[in-house]
Amino acid sequence: MSKTILVVDDSETIREAVQFTLAQAGYTITTADNGANALTLLEQGKVDLIISDLNMPVMGGMELIQKVRAGTVNKYTPILMLTTESNQDKKMEGKSAGATGWIVKPFKPEILLATVAKVLR
Repeated sequence: MSKTILVVDDSETIREAVQFTLAQAGYTITTADNGANALTLLEQGKVDLIISDLNMPVMGGMELIQKVRAGTVNKYTPILMLTTESNQDKKMEGKSAGATGWIVKPFKPEILLATVAKVLR
């Protein structure tokens, strides 16, 4: 059975690129365009991994992480941040909030796949 990954990004182009890369590797992908819509999807069941942008309208990545970690069903689900933010302070804030890892955009497909594989072990 393939692993299910929720990709959350306000950029349709990024969502499609991540979805294409991960689907080619055999993962099942669900997408959302902001953190609030992601939470709605997460209420429907467990996913194996969440990949989220940091800066999004309605609800950003930090708030999404905090809400997921405060919940029950996906509380321990790994969360990777995929963002243009490379500032060390933001990375530390993400880690404190409960992010599992951090990938800087633009991403290299091989780095994304290797990171996902490592986190899902």
